[in-house]
Amino acid sequence: MLLIWNQVTGTEKEFRLKEISFSLEAGYLMVLAGPNGAGKTTLLRYMLEEKKNYTGEILLDGCEIHEDHKKTLSEIGYISEENSFFEEYTAMENARLLSVFYKEWEEELFIRIMKDMELSVNKTVGTMSRGELMKFQMAFAMAHKPRLYLLDEATGGMDPVFRKDFYKIIRKILEGENASVLMTTHIQEEIEKQADYIGIMENGKIIRFGENREDDSFYPKTEERQEKQ
Repeated sequence: MLLIWNQVTGTEKEFRLKEISFSLEAGYLMVLAGPNGAGKTTLLRYMLEEKKNYTGEILLDGCEIHEDHKKTLSEIGYISEENSFFEEYTAMENARLLSVFYKEWEEELFIRIMKDMELSVNKTVGTMSRGELMKFQMAFAMAHKPRLYLLDEATGGMDPVFRKDFYKIIRKILEGENASVLMTTHIQEEIEKQADYIGIMENGKIIRFGENREDDSFYPKTEERQEKQ
């Protein structure tokens, strides 16, 4: 699987992305970082929205994602606080209702992953903490075996101990499946220790992109980070 963004520029009048280009191969984790309002969530949204609101190309395995957007969505696992669920229903009930959109869905796998995450499938979604909601979404995504995981600030509500376990899960996905992960985060430790590739965003543009080698020349200086927070 190969994800390619080629000179993508938004056509919306409001905030938009500008000349975004990068590629992500299967087996790798790419992190998008930058201040609030930089365009990280907007970048993910361009792939999820039914309407093509950009010029340029977003290719998944050589095909523009909006040529068959329904197929594209079946190959994406999206984990975000913005996702909508039936809050009065349990995790299991939600999973069964939503699973009809994914031909690769495996209920037993979903149950096993939820158990590994120490989250009951019988818990009502509306009563979940933010961290629990992210765990539920990750379990659901893994159960329909997407080829591209999009994680929008997914670890923000997790305690440090589970956050480490969460990255073990991600690494297992990358090692065992033909999949890649594109995530946004504001947690500096995750950027420096977990990412294979890093894109730094500012004002709708990727101002830095490269392999994560913890090279001081790649990261903003400490005073730069503080100014942008």
